[in-house]
Amino acid sequence: MNYETSIDAGSTASPEHFDDGMDGDEAKSRRLPWIIGIVLAVLAVGGYVYSHRSGAGEGAAAQAGQQQVVTVVAPGRTAISRTVTASGTLAARRELPVGIAGEGGKVSRVLVDAGDWVKAGQVLAVVDRSVQSQQIAAQAANVSVAEANARLAQSNLDRAMKLVDRGFISKADIDRLTATRDSSVAQVRVAKATLGQLQASTARLNVVAPEAGLVLTRGIEPGQVISPGTGVLFSIAKGGEMEMQAHVSEADLAQMSVGESAKVVPVGDQKAFDGRIWQVAPTVNQQSREGIVRIALAYNPALRPGGFATATISSGVVDAPQLPESAIQSDEKGSYVYIVGKDNKVVRRDVKTGVVNERGIAVIQGLTGNEKVVLRAGGFLNPGDKVKPVAAKPGSAG
Repeated sequence: MNYETSIDAGSTASPEHFDDGMDGDEAKSRRLPWIIGIVLAVLAVGGYVYSHRSGAGEGAAAQAGQQQVVTVVAPGRTAISRTVTASGTLAARRELPVGIAGEGGKVSRVLVDAGDWVKAGQVLAVVDRSVQSQQIAAQAANVSVAEANARLAQSNLDRAMKLVDRGFISKADIDRLTATRDSSVAQVRVAKATLGQLQASTARLNVVAPEAGLVLTRGIEPGQVISPGTGVLFSIAKGGEMEMQAHVSEADLAQMSVGESAKVVPVGDQKAFDGRIWQVAPTVNQQSREGIVRIALAYNPALRPGGFATATISSGVVDAPQLPESAIQSDEKGSYVYIVGKDNKVVRRDVKTGVVNERGIAVIQGLTGNEKVVLRAGGFLNPGDKVKPVAAKPGSAG
């Protein structure tokens, strides 16, 4: 049997066309290459699009990393009040130790106690003087005897002088009577000097205040036997004046001078007392590298010698740039800041800090104040990074 098959050369063959006159298996085998080709083409196009977009994203991210946005400020220079906070102890500005000036003895009376105000020369304690009183009485009698002998010697001389012209008394007798009179007068002076010595020695048995002031301590009681070796019996704050002995670092000590003001707050008290530096230590402790600044204070019951206190000392004015704490970094080499230099590249600048207050930290060395200083995110930067600087808004630098 003859079949005639014709194919139109101008037509396009399709899977459906080839399916005509074929069974199912043969049709499937003819369609498979077409399906595979279409899938591969779709995957190729999708991969190209994905790789193009991914590469573009990475490039954008890299560019953003190189152009990190940072906030900068040119701090300028500011007049900053220099203040130093120090701690120390309270004490009497002039503490006077009082002991026994005489030979001592048994204490009969104590007339003052700690916390009393006394005048210069006021008796603080009395030592028993029964023996000394008897010695004074005996010596006073010796003075009377010597005076009587002197009067008798003078009378004998006067009578002899009246008889010498009559020839009854020789010149030698007159000389002898004159010497007796002079000796008697000298014995009177010796007796009186001895009496004065005993009286002065007895008076020294009184323990007296050398200056007016406040009694800080009392170290004796009635019945106690004291001597020059007993030591301090009373201590007195001259005039009641107090002070704080503030310990400050060697660097701060060099910036302080007599007359500068301070605020002193004792432990346990919220009140601040006004004071002024009256002495700056001429030496520094070799171990602690600290010196003592002595701050004069007026008397107040809240200022107890031996107590602990803190002081805020005003120590002049420094003209320097001031930055917030966030702008200043530190490492093993010391403190530093990042500034934005040429081509917007980050540069490390080592600095030395000074006064710290509620407004920020003074930079006393390393900056002129005209640099563009990175305010924040300094920990995420490295020298040489390229950034996009943005000026800080007014009032946001702190």
